[in-house]
Amino acid sequence: MRKVLFLLLFLFPASLLFGQPYNIQQYLSIKSAGGPSFSPDGKRLAYTTNTTGTSQVWVIDLPDGKPVQLTDYEDNVGFVRWLSDGSGLIFGKARGGDENTQFFFMTADGSGVRELTSDPRVRHNFGEISPDGKTIHYASNKRNRNYFDIYKMDIASGKEEMIYQYDSNNSVAAVDASGKWLIVSRSGGELSLDNNLFLIELETGKETLLTPHKGSAQFGNVGFLPDGSSVLFAQNNDREFMSLSHMRLRNPARSSDWSDANREVRILDDTQWDVSSVALPDNAKRFAYVINREGFSELYFDEIKTEGKPLQTKFPNRRTKVELPAQGIVGGVTFSKDQAKIAFSFSSSKHNGDIWLYDIRSKKLSQVTQSDRAGIDPNTFVAPELIKFKTFDGRNIPAWYYRPTIRQVRIESSIKATEMPLRVIVSIHGGPEGQSRPGFNPLFQYYLSRGYAVLDPNVRGSTGYGKTYTHLDDVEKREDSVKDIAAAHEWLVKQGGADPKRIAVMGGSYGGYMTMAAITLYPDLWAAAVNTVGIVNWETFLQNTSGYRRRQREVEYGRLDRDIEFLRRISPIRRVDQIKTPLFVIHGKNDPRVPYTEAEQLVEALKKRGVSVEYKLFDDEGHGISKLKNRLELYPLVADFLDRHMK
Repeated sequence: MRKVLFLLLFLFPASLLFGQPYNIQQYLSIKSAGGPSFSPDGKRLAYTTNTTGTSQVWVIDLPDGKPVQLTDYEDNVGFVRWLSDGSGLIFGKARGGDENTQFFFMTADGSGVRELTSDPRVRHNFGEISPDGKTIHYASNKRNRNYFDIYKMDIASGKEEMIYQYDSNNSVAAVDASGKWLIVSRSGGELSLDNNLFLIELETGKETLLTPHKGSAQFGNVGFLPDGSSVLFAQNNDREFMSLSHMRLRNPARSSDWSDANREVRILDDTQWDVSSVALPDNAKRFAYVINREGFSELYFDEIKTEGKPLQTKFPNRRTKVELPAQGIVGGVTFSKDQAKIAFSFSSSKHNGDIWLYDIRSKKLSQVTQSDRAGIDPNTFVAPELIKFKTFDGRNIPAWYYRPTIRQVRIESSIKATEMPLRVIVSIHGGPEGQSRPGFNPLFQYYLSRGYAVLDPNVRGSTGYGKTYTHLDDVEKREDSVKDIAAAHEWLVKQGGADPKRIAVMGGSYGGYMTMAAITLYPDLWAAAVNTVGIVNWETFLQNTSGYRRRQREVEYGRLDRDIEFLRRISPIRRVDQIKTPLFVIHGKNDPRVPYTEAEQLVEALKKRGVSVEYKLFDDEGHGISKLKNRLELYPLVADFLDRHMK
C-alpha cells in the first residue's frame, strides 16, 4: 500500500490532489496593517500598511472612514506616531534595507514632509515623544558607530542635543511628564539577554542604577506612573518569565531621596508566561498588557488609582480580558488620549494582519482596516497544531505543525489524507532569541496549498518558554539546538506522516545558520535546503557585522578573542565538503547584520567543488527580502526549486 501511495503522488501533480486554485503571486499580494497611533482628538488613526508593496503611512477616520495614503516611498516606513499637540506626525524610514533609520515630520494631511535627521551613515532608534508633543527622544550611534547615546530634538526647529553619553548600547526606556527624568536601558555586558535600567536626572546628569541583579535578567516595557515616583514595567529578575511589575523609585514623602533603601518591586501578575508588551498612556488612569501564552496572545487592561498627598499609586486589580477575534497574536497596543479606546494589530494563521479597536465603555471590539487577501478565500487557510517532540536529552521541543488539507481528489482512490506520505518543510526561525508563533504567513499558506506540510519548531534557545530554555544554546552548547532539528526530522517520519526522503529545511538569519548546520552535520536527512541571509562563517560574520551588533552577538555566540577555535569548528563553511543537499542561497546586499559576503563565500566554495547551488542577491534589500517586487521575483523560483527536488 505504501508503494502505491508513493506512485500516486509521483504520477499526479500536487495541484490535482490538493485542488490549488490560487497562484503564488496572489499569496504574496496579501496585505497587512499594523502600528496604530491615535490622533489627539481620537477621531483618526494613523498606521502602516503594505498595500502598495512597501509599508507606508495611511490614516483613517474613525469609526469607518475611507483609508487615505500619506507616504509613497520605494522603501518601507518603519513606524508612525501622532504628535499629542496635533501639529502632525513623526515617521521613520531607512534606505534599501540598511536599517539606518532617519526621522521625518509631516502635517496631518501628509504635506510638509521635513527631514529631522539626515545622515544615512547613522542609525537612529526611536524612543519617546514628550507629553506636550514638541520633543522626541531617541538613541543614535552618531558619535561612535559602535555605541548608542541618547538625544532629544525640538521638532519645530530641528535642534538636536545629546543628553546622555555612555560607551554601550543605550536606548530610551521612559521619559517622565516633567521632562526632567529619563530612564535608559543599557545592554552590552558579558551576558546575553541581559540589561539594566538607569534613572538619569537630566539637569545634573546624575545616574542611578535601578535594577542591580546577579546573572542574566531583562527589564523592559517601562513607563512612569502619574505619581512621579514609580514605574510600571516587565522583568524576569530571579524569575523564569517576564512578569508585570511595579517599582517604587523613591519615597513619595521625600521627593529628593532616590536611594536604594526606597526601592521596592511588586509583582502585579504572576502568570507563568511572558508579558510581551505593556501600554501606559500619559497621565495614566489605566494600562494594558499582553501575555504570550504558548505563542498565543492574551490582551488585558486594568485600572490605576493615583491619590493622596503626596500622590501614591494603587492598583484595584480589576483586570479585564479583551475577547479577541480568534487565537492569534496582538501587537502595537495603544490608547486614545481620553483612555476610552485601545487600538492594536491582530493576526492569526487564518487572519492576515489588521487594526482592531476596543471601546472600554461599551466593551465593543471592531475591525478598523480590511487588508486585501488578493481574492483568496480565507476558509482555505490552514491553522497549525501545537506538537511537542522529544530530543536527544529527553527534553520536549514545542513546534507548530501545519498539515495540508485535501480539498479535491481527482483520482479513483479510497486514500485518506492521514495515510498519504507528506512532503514537509522544516522552517527555522531567526534570533536565536526569537519565537515561532501562529501568526499569518502567506508563504506557509502557499506551500500548504501545493501539498506541502510545514513544521515550525521552537528549538532550545527560543524565547517564550522561560529563561532557562532560552540559554540552553549559549556558546559551547550551540550545536545542541541543531540536534533538536535532527530530532524534529525523526518525529516527522515516525509520528508526523512524512516521507523520509522528502523533507526540506529552510531558515533566515540565525535560522539560515541552523539550515546550513543541519545539512552539514546531518547531510543524509534533507531533500532540499533554502538559506536566507544566513551565517556560514562565525569568524567572518563577527568581523564584518555592524560594530554595535558584534558586541551584542559575541555574548551569545562566543568571542573572537577567546572562542575563535570553537567558532571556527562549528562554522558550516568548514564542513562544506559534507553538503550533498540541493541548496538555494538568498541575500540582500545592504544587510548590516549578516553581510552578504557570508553568502558569497559559501557559493564560491560550493562552485569550486563543482556542486550545483542556486543563488539570488538583491541590490536593494537588507536583512531579508521585504519589497513586493523582489518577493514576486524570488519566491516562484524557490517554489520551483522545492518542487524539483521534492517530487
